[in-house]
Amino acid sequence: MTDRRGEEERTKRPKSRQGATYEGAFEAVFSILIAAFLGNLADDHFGTAPRYLLVGFAIGFASFVLRLVKLGRTLHGSAPDPEHDDE
Repeated sequence: MTDRRGEEERTKRPKSRQGATYEGAFEAVFSILIAAFLGNLADDHFGTAPRYLLVGFAIGFASFVLRLVKLGRTLHGSAPDPEHDDE
């Protein structure tokens, strides 16, 4: 019984870390796609192609980079997350 519990604890940590990695990667990639799509919709509405599409790409890429930095800090534990800082 204790061997099984210890095995579950050992296998639990990598799965949650792997899940966080995939979640962060999907969020990062989809941030570019969603921002570009919204920029394209704005261009269609205002007739300003490709102005808002480019703005959408820039915002999406910035969000992509910030999400990957946050993911890297979370996974490697190199720096505290500023959103959860108690001070």
